[in-house]
Amino acid sequence: MSQTTAFYKKHQTNLFGLLLGALFGYLMSQAGATTFDYHAKLFLFEDFQLLKVFGTAVTVGVIGVLLLKRYQVNAVVTGQAVDFVKKPYKQGLIAGALIFGIGWGLTASCPGSVPVMLGEGKIGAYFTLIGLVLGTLTYGLMQSKFNKTP
Repeated sequence: MSQTTAFYKKHQTNLFGLLLGALFGYLMSQAGATTFDYHAKLFLFEDFQLLKVFGTAVTVGVIGVLLLKRYQVNAVVTGQAVDFVKKPYKQGLIAGALIFGIGWGLTASCPGSVPVMLGEGKIGAYFTLIGLVLGTLTYGLMQSKFNKTP
């Protein structure tokens, strides 16, 4: 494969990913997944619209994974077989999930919805992004500190 063809294929793949990401963000926005009021109403058990969105996403995801496993597809970019390795349980997952849930409840967003919220011009998303970056850095520092081998 020539360098020109490789360059074209790489950018074609990036453009495809960008378009899919934009479509996903648009659908999230239309579904109300970036609206604080919908999150608040869900947590107050007043409106279950987001629960329906999450249920639909889980259903589509499960069906997609089952189809990917059944037909043993290859990755679009690398061409390698898609691998579904089950990750082992790690101590601290419960605490991490609790912290994630508290952050989700306070900010009405998760890591996937922050870029959409930024695209919508929501100022609060910047603070959420800062929290995500600081949390990720903290996790990395703690991992490197506690996983040192003597």
